[in-house]
Amino acid sequence: MYSLLWLFDTLISLYVWILIASAILSWLVAFNVVNPHNQVVRSVGEFLWRITEPVLAPIRRLLPNLGGIDVSPIILIIGLYFIRNLVFELVT
Repeated sequence: MYSLLWLFDTLISLYVWILIASAILSWLVAFNVVNPHNQVVRSVGEFLWRITEPVLAPIRRLLPNLGGIDVSPIILIIGLYFIRNLVFELVT
């Protein structure tokens, strides 16, 4: 059972890091630090968008407009850690 908990924890941690990488890349593109027309940047950005957008889009629809500030990744990370801790409490 602990192996399944470890796998669950690892997958959540990996997804949190993917969310952080996606947010950082969007900031780098927005502030013209990286060139979005570069093939590598475009490929990484497309991958991160495809992985994170299906989960972030419903959260964005529920949130009010905050003037261009996107807090949906933070809310998702808090939710993922809450679910992880809840599962650990229920199992152990």
